[in-house]
Formats: sequence, C-alpha cells, structure tokens
Amino acid sequence: MIKQFKPTWMIPAIYNVTPAQLRAQGIKAVFADLDNTLIAWDNPDGTPELKKWMHALQDAGIPLIVVSNNSESRIAKALTALELPFVSRALKPLPLGIAKARHNLNLRRSEVVMVGDQYITDMWAAHLAGVSSILVRPLVTTDAWNTRINRFFERFIKLRLAHLYPDMHFQEELK
Repeated sequence: MIKQFKPTWMIPAIYNVTPAQLRAQGIKAVFADLDNTLIAWDNPDGTPELKKWMHALQDAGIPLIVVSNNSESRIAKALTALELPFVSRALKPLPLGIAKARHNLNLRRSEVVMVGDQYITDMWAAHLAGVSSILVRPLVTTDAWNTRINRFFERFIKLRLAHLYPDMHFQEELK
C-alpha cells in the first residue's frame, strides 16, 4: 500500500522543471495542486518565478491546469491574477479531478503529470489516476488547518518510503 504514495519524481520547486524536460518524458500537460504548490496558501499573487514558468509552458504549448480540492469560488479568487483553468472540488485522493482534466484535454494517462506538495492527496490521487507525479516541497512552512492533519500522517508515510526506497530523494530536474 505504501508505494501508492511514492512520487515518480521529487523536485524542490516546480519552477525547476522545464518544458524540454517534460517533453523528454512524453508529458503534454501539467496538472498542479494550488496551495503551497503553485502559490503559498496564504498569498494568491504568485511569484515572479511562477509567472516565468507559466509563460515558458504556454510558449511550449503545454497546458497548465489547477486540480484542487478547494471550492470554485476560492480557486477563482486565488487565480484571478494568473488566469489558469482549473478543476475545483477534485476530491483528491480520488482520481476524479485528474480524470476530468485529462478527458477535457483528450490526453492519455502517460501524457500528463500531477504536481503537488502532499503525499496523501496529490501523490495518491496521481497513483489512483494512473498518471506520473512530481512531489515538490511546500512553498511555505505553514499550512491551512485541514492540511496540518495530512502533514501529521505524512510523517509516517515519509519514514516508510525512505526505508523502502533509500534512493528516493529530491533532484534538481526530471531524470
């Protein structure tokens, strides 16, 4: 069961992943969690690095879609400045939101990657949806109250994964 939480790749920040690296892996679209993955959960403006990365994806023709458990109104408000498409109430770790976004783009499972900062929601959802995953470090060290519950359980998941997969560590790029 623990391998359901194992990410395909571990990258410190999503901005490290270039369109060329994604293409080399056959990735045609990026699905990303919102809070602490693309933007800090308490700061919806995004960083200059995020905006630069988004433009690089757009220039390369790689769509970026937010797949979040948040409500439509919360995501729409958070993404006002970023103008990204999204799937709200994705019900992660269930694969429903990822499947919806994938079907909207008419892509195969092998052509998308789910990016997130949580094992329990993002990595497990990617596994259940049959898509690749990228675990990133959270953008900030604080979390919303509901995420703190997941972080507690994630400590045990990380320890077990580290024991079973001693070579699993963060890398600077997709390999």
